[in-house]
Amino acid sequence: MPEAQSRVHAVGEFFELEPGQDLLDSPRYNDDIAPTRIKERTWNQWNVASLWVGMAICVPTYMLGGVLTAYFGLSVTEALWTIFFANIVLLIPLTLNAYPGTRYGIPCPVVLRASFGIVGSNVPALVRALVACGWFGVQTLFGGIAIHLLFSAISDDWAALGGTGEVIGFFIFWIANVTVVIRGSESIKHLEALAAPLLLAVAIALVFWALPKVSLSEVLATPATRPAGEPAFSYLMAALTAMVGFWATLSLNIPDFSRFANSQRSQIVGQIIGLPLTMFLFAGLGVLLTSASLELVGETISDPINLIGKIDNTVWVVLSMLIIILATISTNTAANIVSPTNSFQNIAPKYINQTKGVLLTGFLGILLMSWELLKKLGWLDSDISLESLYSNWLVGYSSLLGPIAGIMIVDYFVVRKQSFDLLALYMDNAGYPAWHIPGFVAFLVPVTLTISAIITGEGVFYDWFYSYGWFTGFFLGGVIYYFACRSGFSREYSDLAEGK
Repeated sequence: MPEAQSRVHAVGEFFELEPGQDLLDSPRYNDDIAPTRIKERTWNQWNVASLWVGMAICVPTYMLGGVLTAYFGLSVTEALWTIFFANIVLLIPLTLNAYPGTRYGIPCPVVLRASFGIVGSNVPALVRALVACGWFGVQTLFGGIAIHLLFSAISDDWAALGGTGEVIGFFIFWIANVTVVIRGSESIKHLEALAAPLLLAVAIALVFWALPKVSLSEVLATPATRPAGEPAFSYLMAALTAMVGFWATLSLNIPDFSRFANSQRSQIVGQIIGLPLTMFLFAGLGVLLTSASLELVGETISDPINLIGKIDNTVWVVLSMLIIILATISTNTAANIVSPTNSFQNIAPKYINQTKGVLLTGFLGILLMSWELLKKLGWLDSDISLESLYSNWLVGYSSLLGPIAGIMIVDYFVVRKQSFDLLALYMDNAGYPAWHIPGFVAFLVPVTLTISAIITGEGVFYDWFYSYGWFTGFFLGGVIYYFACRSGFSREYSDLAEGK
C-alpha cells in the first residue's frame, strides 16, 4: 500500500518521484505520464542517435531538396546547405528543451505545465499534437504505398487493385504503427536500434545504384528557380524557416524521449551525432536520385517508394520495400505518435491512458488524410498535392511552434533556473496556477502578428514576420515571457525570486 504523502529525492543529476496516495488521487496524474524511474532511464548516446537516424531517414526528408528548389526557388546547392544549417540551428532548442525531461523524467505536456499552467498546458500541447496527427497521416500514406508495391511485386492480382491496394496498405501500416507505440518506450528504442544501420545501408546502396547514371557535379550545379535578378536572402530565409519547421515539432516534445536518457551528456551527444548529418545526406540522396530517375527508369520521380517500385527485379523491390516500411514505421512511431499520445493524456489523465491516447492519435491521422484516401479510391477529385500541402504547412506551423519553444527555454533556464517543484506539477493548487498568464501573453502576441501578416498579405510592413515565422516567434515569445513574468503578471515568479 502506498504511503500517504509522495516524496521527491535527488539521485545524482536526476530527480525521482515516489508516488504516495495524494499523487495517485490527483486528477493530473497517471502512470504513463508520471516521471520515469531511474531504472527506466536507459537510453545512451547511441540510442538517442539511432532515434534521430530512424526519424530523419524517411520519405519527406528525401523529398526536401525537391521542395526547396520547386517551392522556394533555391538552387540544389543552396537547398542542401539550407537543410544542413537549419538542423544545426535546431540543435539549440532540441538540446535545451531536452534538459528538464532528462533531469526530472517528465514528458513534454508536464514540462509545459510550468510555463502555461496546469490546465493551460493543454493549449500548446494540443497545438503540437495536431500537426503530429497530420504528419502521422502523411507518413502512414507513404507506408501504405510501400506495402502496396511490396505485395504488387509478388502478386499481379494485388497490383491490379491500384489505389484500393494503397488504401488497404494504409490501414495495415496504421495497425503496425499503433502496435509498436502501445508496447511502450523500450519497443521504440529497440526498433530504432534495428532500423538505423539498415536504413544507412539502403541509402548507401541507392547511391551506388544511381551514381553511374548521373553526373554529381551537374546535379549540384543545377541553378536556382527563382526569378532572375531577385535577391537570394528572402528566399533563403523563407526556406530556412521551413526547414527549421520540419523538426520544430520535436524541439517542443523532445522531453518525451529525453526522459529516458541516462545522462544529459547522452541526450546532447546523441542528438549532435544523429540529426544534422543524417538530414543533410539523405536529403542530398533525394536530390541525386530524383535527378537520376529519368535515366534510371525513364521518368522523373521525386519519391523513393515509387522510384524503387519501377526496378525490374522482384527480389530487390521486395527487400527495398521491407526496409522502407521499417524506415517509415521508425519515423512515424517516434516523431508522430508519442507526442500527441502524451498530449491527449494530459487533458484528462484519469480517463485517457497511453493506449487510448495512441488510438485517438491514429483515428485523427485517418481523418486528416481522409481526402487523399478518398482520392485513391476514386471517390473524390482534388488537385491538392502532398508536396504543396506540407511545404505550406511547414512554414505556417513553425510560426506557431517557435514562440512555444522560446517560452519553454526561458521558463526553465532563466525564470526557474533549472528548478521545478516536481510533485506540484502533478497536483492542482499546489504551487503552479491553472492558467499561467505570462505564457499565453508571450504565445498570443507572436501568433497574432503571424496571422495578421497572413491575412493582410504581401506589402504590409511586417509581412516578414510570417516568412521568418519560427525565428521571429521564438525570440519574441521568449523575450515577452521573461518581461511578463517580471512585470507582476505572475505572482508565482515573484515567489520563486524570493525563494518561497
